[in-house]
Amino acid sequence: MRRLILIIILSMQPAMSLLALGADEIIGMYHLPNNLDIEIFKSGSKYFGKIIGLDGFNNGQRSDINNPDEALRGEPLIGKIIIKDLEFEPSENEWVDGSMYGPEKGLMFNLKITEVREHEIEVVGSKYFFWKKLTWERL
Repeated sequence: MRRLILIIILSMQPAMSLLALGADEIIGMYHLPNNLDIEIFKSGSKYFGKIIGLDGFNNGQRSDINNPDEALRGEPLIGKIIIKDLEFEPSENEWVDGSMYGPEKGLMFNLKITEVREHEIEVVGSKYFFWKKLTWERL
């Protein structure tokens, strides 16, 4: 009986490793359609994203001038965490329940990542009843 339990546990290890690898597939650097470059990273069991480049973003905008909090409008965009709390949902193979800050308008959106391909990921941003699907290129 012990031998059977050990065999079952050992046979589950590769599947559990693949699940973890699948969840971490989004980790990396991306170029967004609005000319921001971001890095997605993991902290605990959630995924976050910070700005790492401003390749011609919003006519040269370098600080958070559209932030609804006036006290934060002078903060630099480089290093700013704009994606928060994405969680991997294995049954859907998606990253859900996240939020994203759009510094070009100073707005927060709901965010989920629906597909990971070799050189890009597909994301869906939504606010109220409106949504938009975008493709981000992997750097």
